[in-house]
Amino acid sequence: MAKNKFIAYENVFDQCTLRALFKLSSQGYFDEIESPISIGKESNVFTVLKGEERRVVKIYRTAANFKKMQEYMKPDPRFSQVKGSKLTVIYAWARKEYRNLLKAREKGVIVPIPYAVYKNVLVMEYIDGKKLLHDRPKYPKKFYEKLIKEVKKLKTARLVHSDISEYNVLNFKEKPVLIDFSHAVDLRYPNVERFVKRDVKNMVRYFRRLGLKLDEEEEYEKTWQDKK
Repeated sequence: MAKNKFIAYENVFDQCTLRALFKLSSQGYFDEIESPISIGKESNVFTVLKGEERRVVKIYRTAANFKKMQEYMKPDPRFSQVKGSKLTVIYAWARKEYRNLLKAREKGVIVPIPYAVYKNVLVMEYIDGKKLLHDRPKYPKKFYEKLIKEVKKLKTARLVHSDISEYNVLNFKEKPVLIDFSHAVDLRYPNVERFVKRDVKNMVRYFRRLGLKLDEEEEYEKTWQDKK
């Protein structure tokens, strides 16, 4: 992978990130970076090519607010022991999303395939869909019912997404695909119900705008009643 591929994004690719990208590329996870999908405060997402196959790399910014990440992970029994430098925390945050995606897929939840994680870089399957923010479903009721099924399946993986909104659900051929799993928490997380309520609130708010008559409390009970 030629270094000139990175010139346009030099504010993203520090030396630490460059080394991680070269490592993953040399291991065959992708050949070259194609173009940016999103540039954010916490992470930057790019499409990459492996031969003719398109994939995605999610790069957690080494300048991200690692203290916020650390505070978020501390109550999660899987990551409660993560301490140390800023980079240690950011690397753990990337591993957290990788592990969450693996657990979700094991239970049949429709999420991108995670291929590899190294330091602050995560390589995933590319889903050719658009966020609900940009691509409203043609049949909102059917789409909502499918989305609720995915959320329930996620519970069988002992996870709560905790950040579901129109920004983190893709519409792929009228099927919901859940993305952005770095904030997903284990069901043992203290007072985890508050995250379920937040997810339900966001879903109800969005689909009400599309004309569905939904009661937030009823939808919460429907989603969470089989939590054990």
